[in-house]
Amino acid sequence: MGDGQDALFPSPDAAKQDDSLGYRGTTAWQAAGITYRQLDYWARTGLVVPSVRSASGSGTQRLYSFKDILVLKVVKRLLDTGVSLQNIRVAVDHLRARGVEDLAGVTLFSDGTTVYECTSPEEIVDLLQGGQGVFGIAIGGTMREVTGSLAEFPAERIEGGEVWVPPTQDELSRRRNARNAG
Repeated sequence: MGDGQDALFPSPDAAKQDDSLGYRGTTAWQAAGITYRQLDYWARTGLVVPSVRSASGSGTQRLYSFKDILVLKVVKRLLDTGVSLQNIRVAVDHLRARGVEDLAGVTLFSDGTTVYECTSPEEIVDLLQGGQGVFGIAIGGTMREVTGSLAEFPAERIEGGEVWVPPTQDELSRRRNARNAG
């Protein structure tokens, strides 16, 4: 891709670093594997709020960052295993405090009640030697899943308070534009 094309259609990797890039709620709930009702409820209760732009009245679009969508997916997995919303809130606060790159090395474990954050193989071994049945969520693997899901959707950029939506093009339009430009 050329330089102009890269700017028009940023990759999910670029979205990981750019605070002005975000994804609409529709994209966020689909990429995270949750329902719209969950997304809306979690935003209204402050569990996972859109960090690029929150809804500020009728007609405004919430925009979620890559990290927001990653946290949404982790929350869904924790809920699916029976962890209480109260304990999930504690885990989410810890995840929010970290940068996206830091999160890649984190593995969350839970015994269904408590959520443990492990950042080294030694911590994981110590936890597993406790003899409890636990499950784990490798954040790095979850990041790759979210990146793959987001590849199907355009990111949107906030410029001067307004949201700029990149134009979508089908294959025929791309070929026609390439022919006309060449």
